[in-house]
This record gives sequence, structure tokens and C-alpha cells, in this order.
Amino acid sequence: MSRLDALAAALATARPVAITDPARRWAAVSAILVSDPDAILLIRRAERSGDPWSGHMALPGGRRTPADHDLIDTAVRETAEEVGFELERGQLIGQLDDVVPRTRVLPPVAVRPFVFRLDHRPAFRLNDEVAAAAWVPLSTLLSPEGHGRVTVQLHDGARVVPAYRFEQSVVWGMTERILTLLFAQLR
Repeated sequence: MSRLDALAAALATARPVAITDPARRWAAVSAILVSDPDAILLIRRAERSGDPWSGHMALPGGRRTPADHDLIDTAVRETAEEVGFELERGQLIGQLDDVVPRTRVLPPVAVRPFVFRLDHRPAFRLNDEVAAAAWVPLSTLLSPEGHGRVTVQLHDGARVVPAYRFEQSVVWGMTERILTLLFAQLR
């Protein structure tokens, strides 16, 4: 059984933890996987003033709008807007635990991560919210040197945080936590 087949089987029986705090504003992200070699789509958010996640590595996604039927619609719509290709519900293989920020300086959001599996790597058409996108091999992120603690500079000083590393990029914060939830399903 391939790694992605095993992941799909694990997600099929998983019971994700859902946040029920009515004060939270909802968002959804897409963890998009492909094989040959197994990889995940990561984006670098564009530098934007007023955006607390400006310039960060992330998964495609964003806030739910009233037009979204549900949070899956949010993930699909945001992915199409940010990277320029359409996901289909038939490509959805599961969801992960809801995630919220751990610091009070961030907006009171709750993020629901959805996991999609594609049979090919679509071309990107990035919008102005995204500076870059890449298919990152899972083997890179899962390697011993792919995850560890790094120092990040924040507005209130430096902080040591868990992070995934690839090339010159650092994935930390909520995205690191989502990837850790995803990779736990592989074990």
C-alpha cells in the first residue's frame, strides 16, 4: 500500500476534533497531495500590510464567505482563487482537527483543514495574495532535518518555535500544526 493510500485509509476512520466556539470566524485550508513522488502543495503568502500571516508559508485557503455552502466550499473556492485550479469533492480524502491561533494578538479564527488527493500536478495561476507555490516532497518534510525548532522574529521579539524546513523556507505556526496533524496520520 502506498503512503497516500495508507493516509486515505487512516483519514477515512479518523474522528477530527471540531471547535464549537461561536465567537470564532471560520476559515478552511486545502492540504493537497500528489504522488510520484509524494508531495504537498505549499504557498508563500504575499507581503501585505495588515495581514498577520503576511509572507508566511501556508496551505491554500482563507475565510468563509456567506456564499459558501460549507467549509469544503470555502477550501475549494480559496484554492481556485489563490492557485488557479479547481478541486472536486471527489478528490477529498478527509479532514483534520480544527486549529485555532495560540496567541491573542491574532484574529479569533478557527481553521478547518481538508485533505485532497490529486492524480496529477496542475499548473499554478497565482493571484495577488500568493507570492509563490511549490510541490514539496513529503520525504523532505518527514526527514529528521525537515522538522525542528527555529527562531522566528515577531513584532514583540524573537520566539523559538517548532517548524518544518525545506530549501530556504520555514513553515511554522498554524500551518506547522496542521502538517503535524497530517503527518501523524501516516504513522
